[in-house]
Amino acid sequence: MLKSPKKTKKKNSSPGECTIPGRVPDSVLNKFVFNRSEHEAEAIRQYVEMQSPEEKVTYLEKVTTERLFDRKLAAWDVHTDGERYWVITEPTNLYSQNLFPSLDYTLSFHIGLMARVMARRRGTDDDEQQDRLAAAWRRWTQAAEALDRADEAEEFQAVGMRCRECLLAMVRAVARDSMVPAGQKSPKRADFLHWSELIANTIAAGSSASEVRSYLKAFAKSTWQLVSWLTHASNAVRFDGHIALEATQATLGAFGRAVLRHEREMLDRCPRCHSYKIGSEYVPTLGVDPPYVTFCESCGWRKENGARNLS
Repeated sequence: MLKSPKKTKKKNSSPGECTIPGRVPDSVLNKFVFNRSEHEAEAIRQYVEMQSPEEKVTYLEKVTTERLFDRKLAAWDVHTDGERYWVITEPTNLYSQNLFPSLDYTLSFHIGLMARVMARRRGTDDDEQQDRLAAAWRRWTQAAEALDRADEAEEFQAVGMRCRECLLAMVRAVARDSMVPAGQKSPKRADFLHWSELIANTIAAGSSASEVRSYLKAFAKSTWQLVSWLTHASNAVRFDGHIALEATQATLGAFGRAVLRHEREMLDRCPRCHSYKIGSEYVPTLGVDPPYVTFCESCGWRKENGARNLS
């Protein structure tokens, strides 16, 4: 007589015991990712597979977006058949989640890295001209922060007003009565257009600088007209604010460089060793106008610019 097989008793879970399910496959997770731009996702996929050619992306999802001044950073959680990454844009870079398990930490690291790269690209001239036009650049930063917070048309209009203040601050920092031709009356300090022309005539004087002079005047005029329009544009949008902010930044940068070149009376070669490695330092505490020290990086020669009355 055949015996029926013994029934295996089902083990009952003890009270309080929980069962941890296995990991959901990436192929299943992909089906539950909603509101994903396939265009963006494909760009991230191609980037990761280009950086890690032996791996294939199996899952990706945008997990957060942060606005930093005029940049919009997106963070993606990306799985491949061999690794998991954070991918952060603007500029795009990937970080292994084994080394960077925290997304907040990774974002902070990425922003710091981006700032260092941008600072290296700027170089010392940008640092000097920002020191020279410190008040104007401080107002530009405030305008950028205002745009970052703006959501409504009147807030975008306020960005235009702040950009106007930047340009006027530049005039106040550079304009001198000596720039006004003899027999002419000095413009009012709020007359940006006329002062920008007088400043351009001074810092880019001579026939050899005619193209630079024309560029400075045209750029100043178009930027002033743009930010003035934005101030009164009742239907302004974020795009308008970005354009005004970038135009103001470019105007401050162009005039700042030209002012430095004019004020520090830059030599092309060192009079002692004939090196081309000539630099200049803005030192407000010197007590001279303009307060610059010209130096040679090769032999250490230095020259303090003599006082020059511009008022």
